[in-house]
Amino acid sequence: MDICQITDFEKELNKEQWRAVQIIDGPILVLAGAGSGKTRVITYRIAYLTSKGINPQNILAVTFTNKAADEMKSRVQYLLGNDAIDIWIKTYHSTCARILRNESEKIGIPGNFVIYDETDQLSLIKECLNELNLDTQDLKPEFVLQCINRAKENLITPDEYTNSGYNMFSNTIRTIYKIYNQRLRECNALDFDDLILKTVELFRTHPEVLEKYQERFKYIMVDEYQDTNHAQYVFTKLLAAKYRNLCVVGDDDQSIYSWRGAEIRNILDFEKDYPETRIIKLEQNYRSTKTILKAASEIVKNNTQRKKKVLWCENEIGEPIEYFDAEDDRQEAEFVARKILEEHYRGRDYNEIAVFYRLNYQSRIFEECFAEYKIPYEVIGALKFYERAEIKNMLAYLRVINNPSDSVSLKRIINLPSRNIGKETVDKIIKFQKENNLTLFEALKHVSEIKGLTKRNIESVQSFVMMIEKFTEMNKNLNLYDLSLRIAHETGYLEHLRSRETEEEINRRKNVEELLISINEYVKNNPSATIQDYLEGIALRSDIDDWSNEKVSLMTLHNAKGLEFEVVFITGIEDRILPHHRALEEGRYEEERRLLYVGITRAKKKLYLTTAEKRKNYQGNHFYTRASPFLKEIPDELFATIYR
Repeated sequence: MDICQITDFEKELNKEQWRAVQIIDGPILVLAGAGSGKTRVITYRIAYLTSKGINPQNILAVTFTNKAADEMKSRVQYLLGNDAIDIWIKTYHSTCARILRNESEKIGIPGNFVIYDETDQLSLIKECLNELNLDTQDLKPEFVLQCINRAKENLITPDEYTNSGYNMFSNTIRTIYKIYNQRLRECNALDFDDLILKTVELFRTHPEVLEKYQERFKYIMVDEYQDTNHAQYVFTKLLAAKYRNLCVVGDDDQSIYSWRGAEIRNILDFEKDYPETRIIKLEQNYRSTKTILKAASEIVKNNTQRKKKVLWCENEIGEPIEYFDAEDDRQEAEFVARKILEEHYRGRDYNEIAVFYRLNYQSRIFEECFAEYKIPYEVIGALKFYERAEIKNMLAYLRVINNPSDSVSLKRIINLPSRNIGKETVDKIIKFQKENNLTLFEALKHVSEIKGLTKRNIESVQSFVMMIEKFTEMNKNLNLYDLSLRIAHETGYLEHLRSRETEEEINRRKNVEELLISINEYVKNNPSATIQDYLEGIALRSDIDDWSNEKVSLMTLHNAKGLEFEVVFITGIEDRILPHHRALEEGRYEEERRLLYVGITRAKKKLYLTTAEKRKNYQGNHFYTRASPFLKEIPDELFATIYR
């Protein structure tokens, strides 16, 4: 690469960006504020290193998503052409997988191992639970997987797990963890967390292999360093130990993933590992207006666990922030819908608009309202409300009551919650059904005639049939909401969702409660509506995604990280929602503030903030809320008129 091109780099970068690009040797911490051009710095730094005679094969750039890696590759390819081919630009997992393909036999793992995804992992864990005669309703495979994943992220082996203090099931999880690992080995498989854990094991037990890769990767760059977990931290530290040419780029103010293992101390304590570190702060924001940036900065400066930096920009002052305190969540959703239509009528494309919320279940009211207002939308990073498993389970009861011939829905609920009607029993009933040309529900009513079933099996099926027939009879006298409430309680499904206080189970229960709220509202608006009317309305609502190629994005604040939109709505900014009550209990208050900071800094031109004075619980009762204390941290002069 010639001198002219290097001079062009300097013209395209600001002073601090150019400084970060030019430092070649030693550890560097680049604190890159939101919208400050960190990807540009990393790609230009890679190009600059090669221009100074560094072999492209000696460069490793690590990031967290394939999307980010692909974007970085394309930018480097544009700058370097064919010289970019030998540079490793990968995620942590793909980096470790490639190393293990070449070296894993040294730790007893054949190089042709397969990589199991979450579905494969859950299947294997279910086999382990069956082997140990553990009920998957008492100890859910998802919960077990969460525990094992977290242990591996922290490099904790099964033998060490008992003393980890993770939960009351530690001894049981430890046993499952050990068998699970054995089954992985028998299948010649590694899961995603194994890729990093086993690479660390390889480096620690075979120093000659570690030295080989230290010589290969003399210059290492890590993007989004604030998101690294313990295993990733150890892997990076081992690889960089010899030459210490480690450049990490990140923003402690955007560290929002502690719940999945990320450790903010990795970036805050970087200088403790590397005392000779040079720190560069990228504080010029190229994304947002001055008003939006000021609001974000005023909020996050109240955190104590952070590196001090002040974002600034040369952009316009921009429009003031609009805040709406709604009477209830329905009015909040309608306000958002009306404002979206106003923005669209003024020429804003739908795909330039996003609605953020703290928890997945909060999307339901917006999805319904947007359907009524004919606003095309897409739920990012999660299933649409009515496609979630727990919602489908509840709706399956209504479908069977409405149409007992619906065998698909019947199979879904026959053993949910567990009522001792397992797969073997169902298979025998289906065989009887086919031999006698019956519907599945008719076959259930003849269960006593089916050979090979135990008395307990028969009684369980008969009890299920009686329950469905009772609900069918209730349907003649109860409205849809009262019937749904009876189903939720008398089937034991709501109680079933209370059996584990994991975040996943809590969200599922909230989703079912939100469904009951929506049914109650539907009945109030349509007093004479039948189950069939309601189910048909849901089916038609799912077609909204086909109305337009341009859609408003609905997503949680966690899923918003790394994205940007012209217009952003942040909804439900209320105490115990944002900050979330579990975060308060678990000492993650500052992370909740960072979460709001991330949401605000996604906005380029216009920001709306909303709250609701009361919301409904699943029993149809209102509970009152109060605005998040974070809102008071935004100066009053940044707001426009407050709507009511």
